[in-house]
Amino acid sequence: MVSEGKDDGEGSGVGMTRDAPSSPQRRPVPGTGEPVQRAALCALLLVATTLAAGGAGAQELEARAYRTLPTGLNFVILAYRFSSGNVVTDPTLPIENLQVDLQVPTLGYLRSFGMFGRSASLSASVPFAFMSGSAVYNGEPIADSRSGSADTRLRLAVNLIGGPALSPAEFARYQQGRNLGVSLTVSAPTGQYDPTRLINFGNNRWGFKPEVGYSSIRGPWIYELAAGAWFFTDNGDYLGATKSQDPIGSLQANISYNFKSGVWIALNGNWFTGGKTAIDGVPKDDLQKNSRVGLTVSTPLGGPHSLKLSAQTGAYTASGADFDEFTVAYQYRW
Repeated sequence: MVSEGKDDGEGSGVGMTRDAPSSPQRRPVPGTGEPVQRAALCALLLVATTLAAGGAGAQELEARAYRTLPTGLNFVILAYRFSSGNVVTDPTLPIENLQVDLQVPTLGYLRSFGMFGRSASLSASVPFAFMSGSAVYNGEPIADSRSGSADTRLRLAVNLIGGPALSPAEFARYQQGRNLGVSLTVSAPTGQYDPTRLINFGNNRWGFKPEVGYSSIRGPWIYELAAGAWFFTDNGDYLGATKSQDPIGSLQANISYNFKSGVWIALNGNWFTGGKTAIDGVPKDDLQKNSRVGLTVSTPLGGPHSLKLSAQTGAYTASGADFDEFTVAYQYRW
């Protein structure tokens, strides 16, 4: 999600603020103060960044989310994600070639511990996002940019079958096999939000994702499957109305291979559907039914340092954003 800059120059506003005031495209949208032309681009950028920024999170591809960890470890993660892609729009609209670029630096922390005799972890991530977009509106090029803090995420994961709580010394002698775990991810409404703006990085609502994950280790190979769903509270302050969203269900599969050097590589894929929105109870035609594929490589850098690179792209996009994404993440543990 994206936060709109002020009209006094924070956004790039190319081709969006210099037209004659009498132009019908410059008339304000009631209740927002936004010119029609700018509102048209912003409304579509909202669709794109809602998906590309991970607002719903269903499109995420994360290998080894239910791995067994020794207890008492701390991890700090510095990540940078770049997304770029097109938006699938209604062909009846006068907007063409909508392109969105999104940059999201994120600070994360994870702590491993034992819960009911099983391996568990608690993590938190705080993202900040920069967005820019361009399109052709009624034959005229337009562009804009935004930046702001996004919603904080918290995740608690615990193994139910396999993955006992072990100290680092005990873990070194442990032979992993099959794991079954559960997790709960919470998206808190801490991101930048202005109820008078069409676009925000914050959602002004809570999101909850319960998930169950299974993994099987066979020699150097790890096979993983996870199923979950996002549930959302309503945003009661959306341009003077209430915005609601249906749950989004997701299914993810990963296959990874461990090399003796400590490097591992994973092939990722998912499918997600749902997420129709409604404004004051009036439904919108924005059902998501998409899938994505990706590749992840992780390499140790020596001692407590490691680096992870991942790339993903849309395999099938019925509506919303068909984007490419690249992420680099540095991890330090102690």
